[in-house]
Amino acid sequence: MAAATQQMSSLPSGLRVFSTVPDILYLPELVFGGLVWILVASTSVVPPNPLGWVMFVSIFCFVMTFLWLIIFACGGHKNSSAWATADFIYHLIAVVFYLSASVFLAYITVLFKDLSLVSLPVKYYKIDIAAVVFSYVTTLLYFIHCILSAVRWKSF
Repeated sequence: MAAATQQMSSLPSGLRVFSTVPDILYLPELVFGGLVWILVASTSVVPPNPLGWVMFVSIFCFVMTFLWLIIFACGGHKNSSAWATADFIYHLIAVVFYLSASVFLAYITVLFKDLSLVSLPVKYYKIDIAAVVFSYVTTLLYFIHCILSAVRWKSF
């Protein structure tokens, strides 16, 4: 029990980032967030405002998560409590952003269900459905990471 508490209260660096909880979630967040980015970018952007928000969120979170991973892997955080707080705050912001983007994307996809309203090919509708699924999976990953980061922050 003492080893688990000690591991949870210290921030990992180097290759330990890829084997500690919650930091092991960086890779799935990058993969699924990148899929959302690719899928939304590959469709026709008919209502530009909501889909522009989805693109902003997916690109912003992808870049920030990658930078966060690099900072932790290189040991740039120096194991301070400020970094644990920043990790929790970043993932909380990512959850709020991704949840709002997922709702917008799902709403737009539901509007596209009646393809007679919009002259888009069926393949765009199917790609949008996949983007919605991956967007909610990414939201769930960021939420789990946020909860585990909060636990680590409180134990720091």
